[in-house]
Amino acid sequence: MMKLMVQDLLKLVTFLALVRLTITSPGKVNFGYCEKIVKTWSNSAVNQEAKVDRHTLQDLLFFLHVPRTGGRAYFHCFLKKLYSSSQECPRSYDKLRFNPSKTKCRLLVTHDDYSMMSKLPKERTSLVTILRNPVDRVFSSYEFSVEVAARFLVHPNLTSATQMAKQLRSKAKGVSTLDIWPWKYLVPWMREDLFARRDARRQDGLSDVEGNDPYDMEEVVMPLHDYINDAIARDIIHNGATLQIAGLTNNSYYDGAHEVRHCIIEFKELGVHVLEVAKRRLDEMLYVGLTEDHRESATMFANVVGAQVISQLRSRSPVPETVAAKRTSEQSSTMYSESMDRHDQNGTLDEEVNGIHAPGNVEANKENMTVTKLIKAYESCIHPLRSIQSRRRISSLKHIAPANFTKEARLHVSEAVLQEIKSFNSLDLELYEYARKIFSNQHKRTAQKLLTTESFGDIVSSSFSISPWSLILVAAPIFLLVLFIFVVIKGKRISKIKI
Repeated sequence: MMKLMVQDLLKLVTFLALVRLTITSPGKVNFGYCEKIVKTWSNSAVNQEAKVDRHTLQDLLFFLHVPRTGGRAYFHCFLKKLYSSSQECPRSYDKLRFNPSKTKCRLLVTHDDYSMMSKLPKERTSLVTILRNPVDRVFSSYEFSVEVAARFLVHPNLTSATQMAKQLRSKAKGVSTLDIWPWKYLVPWMREDLFARRDARRQDGLSDVEGNDPYDMEEVVMPLHDYINDAIARDIIHNGATLQIAGLTNNSYYDGAHEVRHCIIEFKELGVHVLEVAKRRLDEMLYVGLTEDHRESATMFANVVGAQVISQLRSRSPVPETVAAKRTSEQSSTMYSESMDRHDQNGTLDEEVNGIHAPGNVEANKENMTVTKLIKAYESCIHPLRSIQSRRRISSLKHIAPANFTKEARLHVSEAVLQEIKSFNSLDLELYEYARKIFSNQHKRTAQKLLTTESFGDIVSSSFSISPWSLILVAAPIFLLVLFIFVVIKGKRISKIKI
C-alpha cells in the first residue's frame, strides 16, 4: 500500500474543501456563499470579544507567538525570568489538551491561534504578540523549514530518517518541532523534497553542484519561487499572521475555519473582513511588539508587561521553590547544550525546544526582580541563545551546500519573486502597518509614563542624597525661626497674665 505523505494529504484536504464549496453552491465556487459565511464568522468573532481593561495584566498571560518573529527569545529571556515552571500552562507550543479553567497556570506561550481563547477564561486573560515584516517572515519560514529538514540528511534514506524521528519523539521528554504547528506540516514536506532531490543527484551522478543563488538551486533544494506558489504555502504561510490572530489557521479550534480560510483565498476581496477582525484583536492586546524594532520592543515589553507581572508577584505571597525544582532549573542550560551536541552529531531532530531546555532558563530571584534587573537579565540571555541558534543553522546548512541562506543572498532574489510574496501576503502587509501604528502609540504612552515616574523618582532620590551637615544647615534657620515665634507668643501670653 502506498502511504500518502504530508504534502499529498494537505493538497487532498484543500481539494476536498473546494469540492465541499462547489457542492454547496451550484457550478463554480460561489462568491455569494463565501461572502455569507465569511461575514457570518466576522460578526460572530466581534460579538465574542471579551470586555477587559486592555492596559491591565489579567490573571493569565497568553503569548500568541507568530512563527519566525523572535518570540522564542522573549519566552526564554523574559518570561522564564518572571514565571516559575509551575506557573506555566502544560505543553506550551503543543496543541493544548486540557481544560484551563481547572488549572492554576498563569502563562501560556504557544503557536496556537486566537481560537485558543475559546478554551481560556476570556475575562481573566491578557494577550501579547509580536509581528514581523511579512516579506522577511516568508523568507525566514522557508529558510527554517529547509534548515530543520536538512538535519535528517545524515540518514541514508527518507525511511530511515522518518523512523529515527519517530523513535526520538517517543522518548523525548519535551516537545519536538515535528509536534508544533506549523512545522509539523512544513518540515516533513521539505524533508521529503530534500531526499528526493538528493536521490535524483545520485542517480544522475551529480556530485558537485554550482550556483550563487541559494534561493534558486533546484538540484539541491526547492526554489523559493516554487515554495511560495505551492498549495501548502498558500494554506499555511501566506497571510499567516492575520489568520493566526483571527483564529483561522489550519490548527484552529473553530470548526468553520477551513471553509472561511479557503473562501478568502479564492476571493481575495473577502479578506478585508478577516483583516478587520485581526486589527480589532490587536487593539485589545496588552502589548504588540515588532521584530524589526527589537531593542525598543524589548524595553517596552519589560516596562509594559514585565512591570505588571513583577507587581502581581509582589502582591501575592511567594511560593517557595523546592530543591528539586531549583536543581532542574540549574541543569537546564547543560541539558540543552548536551542535546545540541547530540543533535549536531547524528542530525536527528532531538528537541527543537521552543522552551524546554535553553540557556538563561535558570530562574532569577523573582521576589527581588525589578524592571531594570529584568532588562539586564534579558540582555545577558539573548546573546548565548542566538549563538546556539546560529551554530545549529550553520551545522544544518552544511548538508545542502553550496546553498547557504544569508541576508546578503536575499538581496539578490528577483523583484518578480518579491512582488509575488507581497501579493500573496497583502493582508499581512496591511496588518503589519497597523501594528506599527499601535507600536508607536504604545511607545509614546510608555515613554510618558517613564518620564513621569523618573521625574518623581529624581525628586525623591535628590532629597535623600543631601549630606547630614547640609541637612543641618538647611534645617537650623527653620528651627531658630520656629523657636523665636514660640518665645514671642509665649512672652505675649505672660504679659497678658501680669496685666
